[in-house]
Amino acid sequence: MDFHILGPLEITAADGSVTQGPGALKQRALLALLCLNAERVVSTRQLTDLLWTDNPPRTAATALQVYVSRLRKHLLAMGADPAVLATRAPGYVLDLGRRHELDLRRFESDVTRTHQLNAIGRTAEASELLASAIALWRGPALADVRGLPMLDDLGHQLDEKRNSAHELWVETELRLGRNAWVISEAYRLVADQPLWENLYLYLMVALYRSGRTADALGVYNTLRNKLVEGLGMEPSLRLRQVQRAVLSRASWLEDKAALPLVS
Repeated sequence: MDFHILGPLEITAADGSVTQGPGALKQRALLALLCLNAERVVSTRQLTDLLWTDNPPRTAATALQVYVSRLRKHLLAMGADPAVLATRAPGYVLDLGRRHELDLRRFESDVTRTHQLNAIGRTAEASELLASAIALWRGPALADVRGLPMLDDLGHQLDEKRNSAHELWVETELRLGRNAWVISEAYRLVADQPLWENLYLYLMVALYRSGRTADALGVYNTLRNKLVEGLGMEPSLRLRQVQRAVLSRASWLEDKAALPLVS
């Protein structure tokens, strides 16, 4: 059985069927928080704060036990190991063991391996692994339980991990000289997040390397106008340095080894 939280909460059963998990919102929220803390005990206090937003009723402890019991039955009916949801002081733990998988755990493992591959010069392999890691995402993390403040905050934190992975993937593809792909992907990403400065930096370099110097400078001016008019601030120092390099046709812009340009 596999648990999926990189998008709406889903469970892939032992027979390969996919379900959105328990129908009741509080049971899905309970499972989501346990997934986020897989292999770690979540206290009853944390769980009651999640389910009742820091204002639990007097019957909260009893109600939580009922939710846990129903969740266990739901998981068992889907073919889960009986020990997957265990009672362990001071609360409960989702024990994945060897029979169950969590997409977040695989994503984080793949990204860590990507950094290792890049460090030893296996850039093409790193890019392929990043592609598979990002493909695990089906939308904003925990998309169907974001109505609860705690899960909304945690979901946004996970989304930032996806952003970092995307940025690393774009940089890795730029190292490989795949400028056309970088241009297409960077334009797509900044359409959703129009102030993502590092992506503009990669986009400028890819455009310049594709013989599109005027477009590279136009990208810089577009971002600068947005920052100045919207926030009253100039682009970052790195972006200004790249703009000056494009204007002077600096030789390092053609050198793949000059990357990474951002930290």
